[in-house]
Amino acid sequence: MNTENIDKLLLKEIRKRRTFAIISHPDAGKTTLTEKLLLFGGAIQQAGAVKSKKIARAATSDFLSIEQERGISVSSSVMKFNYQGYEINLLDTPGHKDFSEDTYRVLTAVDCAVMIIDSAKGVEPQTQKLMEVCRMRNTPIITFINKLDREGLEPLDIFEDIEDKLQIECVPLTWPIGMGKRFKGVYNLEKKELGLFSPGYSPKDDGGILIKDLDDIRLNGLISESQAEQLREDVELIDGASDPFDLDLYLNGTQTPVFFGSAINNFGVKEMLDAFVQIAPVPGKRTALSRDVEPTETAFSGFTFKIQANMDPDHRDRIAFFRICSGKFVKGMKVMHHRLGKEIKLSNATIFMARERSNVEEAYPGDIIGIHNHGTIKIGDTFTTKEKLKFLGIPSFAPEHFRRVILKDPMKAKSLQKGLVQLSEEGTIQVFRPLIGNMMILGAVGVLQFDVTMARLKAEYKVNATHEIVDLSVARWVSCDDEKKMKTFKQRNESSLALDSEGCLTFLTTSEYQLGFAMEAWPDIVFHKTREISRPA
Repeated sequence: MNTENIDKLLLKEIRKRRTFAIISHPDAGKTTLTEKLLLFGGAIQQAGAVKSKKIARAATSDFLSIEQERGISVSSSVMKFNYQGYEINLLDTPGHKDFSEDTYRVLTAVDCAVMIIDSAKGVEPQTQKLMEVCRMRNTPIITFINKLDREGLEPLDIFEDIEDKLQIECVPLTWPIGMGKRFKGVYNLEKKELGLFSPGYSPKDDGGILIKDLDDIRLNGLISESQAEQLREDVELIDGASDPFDLDLYLNGTQTPVFFGSAINNFGVKEMLDAFVQIAPVPGKRTALSRDVEPTETAFSGFTFKIQANMDPDHRDRIAFFRICSGKFVKGMKVMHHRLGKEIKLSNATIFMARERSNVEEAYPGDIIGIHNHGTIKIGDTFTTKEKLKFLGIPSFAPEHFRRVILKDPMKAKSLQKGLVQLSEEGTIQVFRPLIGNMMILGAVGVLQFDVTMARLKAEYKVNATHEIVDLSVARWVSCDDEKKMKTFKQRNESSLALDSEGCLTFLTTSEYQLGFAMEAWPDIVFHKTREISRPA
């Protein structure tokens, strides 16, 4: 980061920021770890068992009713907390594969990620998909091996699994003492100290017993003699065989520091958080269509990566989530909304702790703020105080599943249309209108998105609808530099073409075979699997 001729206060605030997402396969413990990080950061005072039926309240970051019912996160939450003088923005993402598109977009707004691996299962399919997205942006990854309170794979076997499937080098910064019922805690390889804790300890506790020398005779009494000897052997092996942690390799996404623990019992969480604030990157430059934008530039800029409607059903609100890329946000400032070519006033920005929200007077690069939106802001919109910019890398992915909407009450047609438009703007679902006929086709990356859409239509828009399968399985956005050839293509394929919610022409067909046939027949037409949001293909 170039520090010449820049605002010193702005630079100071940027260096305090850490913005990251938590990624994992479903049930790896993501929501539990999120709660524990908030607990250590003092943002909440109590963290309960996330899925316990005995606890009436839902997990802090799961505020949609369908999430509470099914015990999964289907919407990304944004939470802010302070830890050791650092301002941390945590983006909790859906772990379920059916909501991967929302997760992909969230990853465009962060500077690094914490990847959770279940110690008993190792690397799972959704984790591999998320890592592919991270690798596209060279996102730095910190790994947390969770659930050491249960029997699982040996640490070195987990390392081998990660390195083989994710193609990233593992470097342990902590090491577990036993597993399952024999799990006693973690040894900090960097600080060369050992914390032994009782399950469920909190930051209010005295921190347990601290051992700073593995040759300390007390160690054999605190854990079994065999465990003490095994730990000494493991540490000696790691010191001799493992490559050292290299900050540059971590920052370019080729090496991951690894921490072990049990989020449900708070084991290993503080060690990971202490290291995180030290090694996680500060907010970096962002790529726009015309140039790269440095966070230290005094002119304000930011983009929308998510829209969430009805976070508070009582107020029927729609919040646009902004990532600030450069300059300083001040309450009431005027910015240019470039897609509309209009100047707007940002008067009621909020910061979030899941359901809890508060007004924000000022914010800096790396911060995530929410702006009340009355249908004029879409995902991918860019806002600046000066030059016209368009930030890139906010993708829309071609859906893999399709349904036809069936409205049970014809009198609710307008409400259905309004609901689908708003849900498509959020990225919950994709909506296609065929060039022929009046049918609305829904597209999604995962089938569970259809159930969420129907549930939200009923709860938020009072629309009772269902869906049925249509004979489609492939969608591609189409473009062509030759207007005449595009016109001919449209005329001859009208029955297979539709417009998405952005008005982009889309080719819909029944199979990859049919897609290949079309691509061969029309070599001048480009068939896009992804496109930049708010920017035609």
